[in-house]
Amino acid sequence: MRFTRYCRSILFTPGLSVDRFERGQQSGADISLVDLEDSVAAAHKDAARQHAEAFFLTPRVGESRRAVRINSVTRPEGLRDLLALREYAVKPDAILIPKVESPRDLEIVEQALGSECAHVDLLALVETPRGVENLNAIVFATPRLKALVFGSADFSFSIGAALAWEPLLYARSRLVAAARSANLQVVDTPLFDMGDLEGLRAESARARSLGFSGKAAIHPHQVEIINKAFSPDERTLQKARKIVAESQARDANICVVDGAMMGTPFIEAAKRTLEDFGVTEG
Repeated sequence: MRFTRYCRSILFTPGLSVDRFERGQQSGADISLVDLEDSVAAAHKDAARQHAEAFFLTPRVGESRRAVRINSVTRPEGLRDLLALREYAVKPDAILIPKVESPRDLEIVEQALGSECAHVDLLALVETPRGVENLNAIVFATPRLKALVFGSADFSFSIGAALAWEPLLYARSRLVAAARSANLQVVDTPLFDMGDLEGLRAESARARSLGFSGKAAIHPHQVEIINKAFSPDERTLQKARKIVAESQARDANICVVDGAMMGTPFIEAAKRTLEDFGVTEG
C-alpha cells in the first residue's frame, strides 16, 4: 500500500467550539477541519460560518492543513456555505463535501465556488448506498478531488446494519477500490467511542490492511494513534531503503532482498514510501 502524509488523519472540530480550533491545529493531524454540518444546530449555522472564517484568518499553527466540512449541497444550508466560502478572505486548503452521491454534487461545488476557490482541494464524504453504488463515476468527476472519506454512521443507519466492521466491509472495500483506481487517497470513518483507544488501534490496523490511507478523528487524543497506524515504522523504512539500494546497484527491475524476489511493483512502492515521508534512499 502507499503511505502518505496528505490525510493520514483528519480531525473534526465543531464549528461553534472556537476554543478548540487552535488545539486542533496543534494535535498533529494532517488536516484540521472545522465542521459546519452535523455538529451545528440549524439555528447556529450562520454563527459557525463566521467562526470558520475567523479561523482561516488566524496565523497557521503547526503543519496541519486547514479544512471545512460544509452542509449537503442538496440543502439550502450547503449552498449558503458555498456562497460564504467565496467571500472568505483566506480560503481553506480543502473542503469536505458530505453525502456525495454523484459527480453532479462535485460539479455544483465547483460551479458555486467559481474561480475564487480554484486552488482549494475537494474531499468527498460517501455515506449513502447511492453514493457507494456511484463511486466509479464520482472518483473521476474532477481533478480537484483528492480523497474519499467513508461515513459509517449515516451509511449503516440507511441500510439498517450494525455500526460494526463486518456489516460495513463491503462499503469500505468499494471505497478503497474506487479511490485507488483514480489515484486518490481514502480515509476511514472515525471510531465514535473516544475512550476506546485499544479499539482505535485495532480498527486503524484493519483499515490500513484493507488499503485505507488514513482515518478520521473526533478527539485530539486519537490523532497520534491514527498517524502511527498509517505511517511506516522503522522496519518498513529500512526494508524500503534496502529494496531501492539493491535495485539501483543492479540497475534492474528485479532484485532479491532478505531472500525474497522484489519486482517492479515492490521497488516502486519502496520509492514512494521514502519519497512521501521525506526519507533519503541511502
